[in-house]
Amino acid sequence: MLGLTKRDAGLLVIVAILSLLAPFILNPFPEGSAMAQFNAGYPDLMQRLVIFGIFAIGFNILFGLTGYLSFGHAAFLGVGSYAAIWMMKLLTMNVIPAIIISVIVAGVFSLLVGWISLRRSGIYFSILTLAFAQMSYALAYSVLTPITGGETGLQPKLSDPRVLDGALVDGQSPRANLFGLDMKASSELNIGDWVFTFNAGYYIAAIVMLLSFYLSIRIFRSPFGMMLRAVKSNQQRMNYTGLNSRPYTLAAFVISGMYAGLAGGLLVAMDTQVGAERMFWTASGEVVVMTILGGAGTLIGPVLGAGIIKYMENIVSKINKTVLEQWFAFMPDGIEDLFVALVYPFVGKGWHLTLGLVFMLVVIFLPGGLVEGGQRVGKMFRRKSAEPKSPDGNTTPAE
Repeated sequence: MLGLTKRDAGLLVIVAILSLLAPFILNPFPEGSAMAQFNAGYPDLMQRLVIFGIFAIGFNILFGLTGYLSFGHAAFLGVGSYAAIWMMKLLTMNVIPAIIISVIVAGVFSLLVGWISLRRSGIYFSILTLAFAQMSYALAYSVLTPITGGETGLQPKLSDPRVLDGALVDGQSPRANLFGLDMKASSELNIGDWVFTFNAGYYIAAIVMLLSFYLSIRIFRSPFGMMLRAVKSNQQRMNYTGLNSRPYTLAAFVISGMYAGLAGGLLVAMDTQVGAERMFWTASGEVVVMTILGGAGTLIGPVLGAGIIKYMENIVSKINKTVLEQWFAFMPDGIEDLFVALVYPFVGKGWHLTLGLVFMLVVIFLPGGLVEGGQRVGKMFRRKSAEPKSPDGNTTPAE
């Protein structure tokens, strides 16, 4: 199927089904219930889940296959965003040209950064990429203010030329679209107390994510991917065989940067407001955590990691003291206050503490990330089902 093995094709189908049914899967609780706090099936969050999934998939091609840890990938996300917003300001609000130019510009910029940074390896490579990202952030925030908008950022304005678009009527604001389909267009389905939202922008981003995921599978299974694994395994031994590893690592770096640019362009398609904060070092660290949390070097791991972090950032961070008091209201006053005091540091503004604990536990007990955890559970069930049983139904020890 599409040049994939049966196992990889099955994984692609599973991701496609999950993406298609996301409005149902992410809204498991009825509206108005106490547990509705945990529903994540609203357009903005669903879009961010798939967009940052693309960002993490691209980063995994570099880090997961070659072992080169970049702390500067947010620079490519930001450059792609700026390229996309300028395309919308100068040419058209149609998202296709914006996404294409974001990938091209991010690719060219990553070629420059990679050509310099890959002269070193290990921690020196990581520091070089971090330096480039911080320099890019500083330039966008101050020196290049006429191009980037500085601390106020950029967004489409009525006065922008947009040579391919018609004139806007009075009171109409420029909106991102796909050949006339508004990216914010949504429809709702009410089933009892449940409300499911289907957003055009989400499904467009989900289709792009599926294509990106398919491409990453082909890269992982290709001879090029095997060469990248050889670099990670023992680059020095590979060089001794006469093979020059630098073209392969540079190609992986550029591909990874283009994925980041694609994610940046999609962010602009969903929300036409771009600021320099997308290039800050914390955004680079976030994609590192996403990849390691899900499982570096695996296919589905980075997508899972991105989903968990964005879920915690947008859902767990909204649980404040008032919500906790409502949850524990059935308890006696003293016990209620105790439970609120114990849980409150881990939610709301303290959601980073919860994320840190989860990340620490995964690194210690599941070095392969959440994917390794799933594999262990699967092996446990398979082992139980494979155990021989006696005629009376009792398990008999293997000889």
